[in-house]
Amino acid sequence: MIGQAVSRDAQEIYRRGLEFLRSTQNDRGTWPAGEGAGPGTTALALLAFLASGEDPNHGRYRDVIREALRHIIGSQSAVTGYMGPSMYHHGFATLALCEAYGEVDDLDLIDGTDPDRMRSLGEAVELAVRAALTSQRQNRFGAWRYAPNASDADTSVSGAVVMGLLAARNAAIEVPDESIDQAVDYFGQMTAANGVVGYSSPTDGSGDSLARSSIVNLVLSIAGRKDHPAYEATRRYLVGNQDARTIWPEYARYYQAQALFQSDFETWQSWNQRLIQVLKRTQKADGSFDGELGVTNSTSMSLLALAVNFRYLPIYER
Repeated sequence: MIGQAVSRDAQEIYRRGLEFLRSTQNDRGTWPAGEGAGPGTTALALLAFLASGEDPNHGRYRDVIREALRHIIGSQSAVTGYMGPSMYHHGFATLALCEAYGEVDDLDLIDGTDPDRMRSLGEAVELAVRAALTSQRQNRFGAWRYAPNASDADTSVSGAVVMGLLAARNAAIEVPDESIDQAVDYFGQMTAANGVVGYSSPTDGSGDSLARSSIVNLVLSIAGRKDHPAYEATRRYLVGNQDARTIWPEYARYYQAQALFQSDFETWQSWNQRLIQVLKRTQKADGSFDGELGVTNSTSMSLLALAVNFRYLPIYER
């Protein structure tokens, strides 16, 4: 898949979005996001830069990438490895660290002013994985919820964490098969035969399932479990509902783009062309995107829905 041309419209949308993010990064290395501020917000913006195809060590966004990584590592507990304020943040932050690991030369990443920052990317990833596994072991569903010590679970938070663990496994960080198997079992139990996925129980899946069905389909694709019945069920759901309205369109597109790319390439191609036109029409003059998730997260997730076009990040490989 490498080497295919990216359309001029997609490149221009992406360039303008990255310039907005670069101009709004603050002196702490993160971005303003209201109540959603934290390492997860930093991670999504960081992923957008990493996915652009620019050299992360010598390219134009080198300093933005390093400041974002410093913020994420600085937010991590040196004892537990947790990157709060929720497992949402922890999952997205783990994914970003894993995608940077092996790509970013971290010899000059540490500024030396804070002992908590004196960790390499590899050490930070291993700590993050440990925190996720500890949380899963404490959870009666073998999955995750907002708090690391929660006993209940939901498919949205669990998707963020599992994608982080799968990225860690892709980066040759040890993640026990048992952990992935437990997560797959949980997602399978939450998926109905028609591909609708429940949120916090199998019975609350009616209505808007686009993001959740995308999460389950994507996890099963990346985990190498396309033999699971939930994979084909969610694939059919995504193909049949690809243009359905959703409450959180930026969030849904972020997962939908990856899921369709992995499971039904021809459908993704036509859907992607429509997405480019939607984003071209809705991108603001400053390069940002509005949305319920706040301007930073909405912009980052809109760009990441396009990032599959570049096929640059390891997690986007087919």
